[in-house]
Amino acid sequence: MYTIVTLCSSYLRKRKLQNSLMVVLIFLSTVLLATSVTILSNTNNIFEKAHSDSNGAHQILTMGEDVHNPFAVNHWWQEQQGVTSSGLIPYRNLSGITFKGKEMPNLYLFMMDTPRTPSMIDQLLFSEGEKQTSPPKGTIWIPTSLATSAHISLGDAIEFNTGERTFSLMVSGIVVDMPYGGPFTTNARIWMNNTDYQLHLTSMIGSEQYMMALRFDDYQQSSNYWRDFENYLQGPYLESKMEYEEIASFYLIINKIIGFIMIAFGIAMLLVSLFIIGFSISDAILTNYRTIGVMKSLGLSSQKISATYVLQFGLLSAFSIIPGLIVSKFLSRIIIESSLSYLKAGNLLAIYQDTRLTVLIALILFGIVLLTAYFYSNKARKVEPVQAIKYGMSESANSKINRRRSSSSRLFRLSNLPIQLQIGLKSLTKNLKSSILIIALTSITSAILVFSVVILNSFISIKETSPSWGYDASHVIVTVFNKETFSKQQFEDFLMEDKRIKDYAWLDQFTGVLPNDNNSPLNISVNVIEGSFDTVGYETMFGRNPISKNEIAIGINVARSLNKNTGDIVEVYIEGKQHFLIITGIYQSIANMSNSARISADVIKVYNATYSASEISMMNLFDDTSAPQIAEDLNAHFKSSISAVTQQVLLDAVFKEVVAVLIIPLSTVGILFIIVTCIIIFSVSRINVRKESSTYGIYKSIGMTSPNIRWSITSGILILSIFGAIGGIIIGIKLIPLALHSIILEYGLLELPLVINWPMSIGISLVSVIAACFGGWVSTKVIAKTSPRLLIVE
Repeated sequence: MYTIVTLCSSYLRKRKLQNSLMVVLIFLSTVLLATSVTILSNTNNIFEKAHSDSNGAHQILTMGEDVHNPFAVNHWWQEQQGVTSSGLIPYRNLSGITFKGKEMPNLYLFMMDTPRTPSMIDQLLFSEGEKQTSPPKGTIWIPTSLATSAHISLGDAIEFNTGERTFSLMVSGIVVDMPYGGPFTTNARIWMNNTDYQLHLTSMIGSEQYMMALRFDDYQQSSNYWRDFENYLQGPYLESKMEYEEIASFYLIINKIIGFIMIAFGIAMLLVSLFIIGFSISDAILTNYRTIGVMKSLGLSSQKISATYVLQFGLLSAFSIIPGLIVSKFLSRIIIESSLSYLKAGNLLAIYQDTRLTVLIALILFGIVLLTAYFYSNKARKVEPVQAIKYGMSESANSKINRRRSSSSRLFRLSNLPIQLQIGLKSLTKNLKSSILIIALTSITSAILVFSVVILNSFISIKETSPSWGYDASHVIVTVFNKETFSKQQFEDFLMEDKRIKDYAWLDQFTGVLPNDNNSPLNISVNVIEGSFDTVGYETMFGRNPISKNEIAIGINVARSLNKNTGDIVEVYIEGKQHFLIITGIYQSIANMSNSARISADVIKVYNATYSASEISMMNLFDDTSAPQIAEDLNAHFKSSISAVTQQVLLDAVFKEVVAVLIIPLSTVGILFIIVTCIIIFSVSRINVRKESSTYGIYKSIGMTSPNIRWSITSGILILSIFGAIGGIIIGIKLIPLALHSIILEYGLLELPLVINWPMSIGISLVSVIAACFGGWVSTKVIAKTSPRLLIVE
């Protein structure tokens, strides 16, 4: 044992650079893997804890379109055993909201009449402000999603516009509102004092609507309750229903993507670490081949020699894994608090560090390192003392090297390439393992950098691909928030007189119900267009958009749930009326997770001949640069009834959050891999320079300068890293997005719409080339410092 420890300590002292590199690599692998596991486990845990603390709803029902009697519906659910139902909460819809003189676009408000006695379910968790039974008079509670995105704090005043009047209320509470407070939501519940609600909203023209929440003792049995409920209704429930899956989905999507990316890149770094362990052990055995032969001849067994390497890398991994787990704790907190800030009730999120899981990760990584070291150290068993003392290697390896040198010499002699490039190519053929490692490293680093740039650019440039995300591609969007003061005819006359406007269409949104065999009916959002879906830019993945009264296009998740395809007939209820429609197209849409459908206004006119869409107008312009001015002109002319904004503003309001959350983890991983690439290639190149020191001494003795030799070696690394960067571009643009397929499909996307900026992608991939060349150049500095005579002696 003393001999093993002595040899191990000798290896640790002699190879300080390589050992330091291994510590860094295993440390970074541990950080990435432990962080990703912590993120994934806490994402579900934090959401489930918030849902449990609020006694969260499994379903939210909204009523008020004169389809069902809200009071009868609420009474039926109140009587069911195994189901907790809230009371009916009255509310009014608003879309006009102004903060600090600036109107907030793409935000639709439910102005809630806060119950005096809080419900047993779907309770509000206070993030800021004093917890009370209801907001004090003159104040409101707002969700964390609105407060975070609009930078609203306690004490700030928000102005609301009913279309007939404006009123201002002060924020006295910021709350975690589970159903309508997630990221990317365009809805927000504003909780009002009953007195303020009666004063400001009861005079609004139009009917009051109601919301109620349901929580099941066993959510898996919800479909049985719904069958009984529909028997009671003598038909399907035809108004809006939000499921638990919809409530949870957008809280979890970003962290699922971040966790997947970090696991993939953590595994990649671990594989690189294992490759370097194998490379280091193989190099150590070759370097000390004669010494090992002598030790064997003196009686030291192969098993003990192998144990020295296992002990060496076991100690290195122990010094790497423990700090890695500690650092991952802080990094995971930063990422989780950034992506799940909407669930923060208090100063900090309760991030749970599972000690057993942490220990398991440490043991797995430690075990993998030991197994790798043991596998490669077994090469020491093949050392024959006689051959080792005579050749410094095995006899077969000696013959192979002689043949390779001969082949390399012929390549050197016959080539017409410049002398520096010849030397670089010669070093590649003589060190195949290190050449493969350089290509692999630069490929991985390039792939990470390219994917990060492409995914961020895709969200920043989402206007270019908005139809592929399920949105329209029009230039200006007008939302009518007060139908009573709005004249559609006057509005259209105004549009017709404006020569900047090319065309327009009208869009309404209804709740549709699609019966589903053996399952609960699907309550989906149905987009009804008066005009053409194609004109305003809506796309389909298969088939086409509907154009006549017997046609429908459905989202991809609706098609999957119903097992339907283009050409099939689907039964759908809209406004209580039954329709049998032919599916003409299937599309993807991240909005509503593709649980939606599209029909033309002619479908509604089958039962309502006077119907005319009037909720949202989408306009195309001859010159899209005039969009901000047109939106401003429309707001000025119809300020009491509409809100006009550019499509770019609407998209930015949703997706800027994605960019902000993704920047930290993607940039962290990218920087880590750049540093690792530089360090590893420095180490590998340093080993190769030491091996070929006599050759470089000869080159210097015949007149080559040190810079020429260094550039020659670096040129070989340059060639390899360019090949690696090209492979990385392909991996980053094609393979990594493809690997995300299972995650994005859950959210309604069959393909991830990417905006590829080729100059930027190629430019960022070259960073891996620069890192590789820099590491190679620095590693050859020893050549410049050493005289030819000493190089030859070495």
